[in-house]
Amino acid sequence: MMLYFAWVSALVVGMFSAHVLQTLFFPYFWKDFFFLLSLIRFGAKLELFRLTSRVCTVLDRFIQQAHRIPDKPFIIYEGSVHTYKDIEERSNRLANVFLQKLKITKGDCVAMLMNNEPDFVCVWFGLAKVGCPVAFLNTNIKSRSLLHCINSCGAKAVIVGADLVECVHGIISDLLEDNIQVWTMKSHCGDTNVESVMDHIEAATDKPVPASLRATTSLKSPTLYIFTSGTTGLPKAAVITHLQSLKAAGGFWAFGVTENDVIYIPLPLYHSAASLLGIGGTIALGATCILKKKFSVSQFWTDCRKHNATVFQYIGELCRYLCNQPKTEIDKVHSVRMGVGNGLRQDVWQEFHRRFGNIKMCEVYGSTEGNLCFMNYMGKIGTVGRSNFIYRLLLKYDLVKYDMMKDEPMKDQYGFCQRVKKGETGLLLSKVSAVTPFFGYAGSKQLTEKKLIRNVFVKGDAYFNTGDLMAEDSDGFISFKDRVGDTYRWKGENVATTEVAESLGSVDFIQEVNVYGVEIPGHEGRAGMAAMIVKPGFMFDGNTLFKHVVMELPTYARPVFLRLQVVMEMTSTFKHQKFQLVQNGYNPSTISDPLYVLDYQQNSYVPLTKIVYQSILCGELKL
Repeated sequence: MMLYFAWVSALVVGMFSAHVLQTLFFPYFWKDFFFLLSLIRFGAKLELFRLTSRVCTVLDRFIQQAHRIPDKPFIIYEGSVHTYKDIEERSNRLANVFLQKLKITKGDCVAMLMNNEPDFVCVWFGLAKVGCPVAFLNTNIKSRSLLHCINSCGAKAVIVGADLVECVHGIISDLLEDNIQVWTMKSHCGDTNVESVMDHIEAATDKPVPASLRATTSLKSPTLYIFTSGTTGLPKAAVITHLQSLKAAGGFWAFGVTENDVIYIPLPLYHSAASLLGIGGTIALGATCILKKKFSVSQFWTDCRKHNATVFQYIGELCRYLCNQPKTEIDKVHSVRMGVGNGLRQDVWQEFHRRFGNIKMCEVYGSTEGNLCFMNYMGKIGTVGRSNFIYRLLLKYDLVKYDMMKDEPMKDQYGFCQRVKKGETGLLLSKVSAVTPFFGYAGSKQLTEKKLIRNVFVKGDAYFNTGDLMAEDSDGFISFKDRVGDTYRWKGENVATTEVAESLGSVDFIQEVNVYGVEIPGHEGRAGMAAMIVKPGFMFDGNTLFKHVVMELPTYARPVFLRLQVVMEMTSTFKHQKFQLVQNGYNPSTISDPLYVLDYQQNSYVPLTKIVYQSILCGELKL
């Protein structure tokens, strides 16, 4: 008996000692263990799809859910409830219309220009059921950019939302010349060049089209094209394969969301966050989502309370807007327990917790076309995720030294990149391999190649260039620091500086333009600023330039500030020098060049005076 008690005591002491040692030296062990276990389980399922060539796509999963839980609410939109069965039957009707009237065949790409609404999902699934890859068009883009997007993905037809028909009026003749059909979800459109889907849908059957049309044997088959500003030029159609869509659909599950949760989606469906993670994640779980046409800061918490939302999707700007609202006694009266999104600043994160309670904020890092994803499953404020030895084995990435003045990675004497030390900021690169493939962009191998850096550490290797500066601390927590190159983020959208510069450069009095982003206190991301040279013999015209940017550029891409220069500085590699311009900012007290600010009240670019500058810093002037 004494021996037994001695053995038990030793076991208890040993377990306690192991627990103490684990807590002191490996404090994140169990959270890491269970999260990595879930990733491995998910990866094994994808590998089984690959080995058996029997892929269960997101659409297949939706059809399964429609049979398993037909009467469960899938989408709640503006007070109307749409069950899994409702969306299944309507998407079947649309699939039959597309087959019989559009005369499209499996493999044909069809573009969608639609705002958030249940029919967005129905059209998407209807097209997918007949085997058509779908291109989601950003509803903010206009004229030349819109035409470019439709052509770049090789679309055979465009489906336009009832409220967006006017957006294509200026390019219909170009589309028809290219034999691209234009259809709308508006009844009795009245335009002979635009066909109405709605005029045919009631007569269509809701019986499923043959499953063979949607079937795929490869995870690498394209299913969507989602447009991204990338780093150069006009928007690019990122290829989204079944592999990527399935990975994104597993995001909510990995964070612990269940089928009993109600997910609030206020983000645009043409972005991957709302469509792949939001809708896809809702389907994977068999959950319910609240879909908003557009984010409303005044309706957000009212909606959450009304529908008992438990999870919401966000971008950092959204959370800042909510924190800036007047405080109320019911700020913490809600059922929300989790937010999933990206771009949440540390100060806004802390204020959000103080105002609205201890909601777990789960940051997700990853670009639409990228081959790397970080997930902040710890909920640690100010970080986008956590790495460890096993994670690095699964997803090979590195942070390398970056020369901000030359706007390029630093190289050693042998021409290879140099890794940064722990805690230092570096450019995030992700290795391209069989485990982490990069599928690139539709229609251009050159654009795809531009996103890669080759011969990074050894000859022959290839890495995806994220364009993001990150830092990893001694505990493995990763935080976002800044973007480099020719892209900045404003109002939740990526802005390609070269696209803006090309647009401004078409104005008759502008000779040369250099576009970049500048920080504004209290705002997420960076506001657009353009340094420009006026052509000899011409005068700067703020009214004309205002009319041009309003007509040609979406709201988020319009430069907020202008700086008129005589000479444009260049880097040693003959690129526009942006670093010093960014550092200079837009302070009229320290910059001798003429400065202007976008003014919607006067419909012009007006001089940026010291008084206006102070009102911007104080938050009195809305931008």
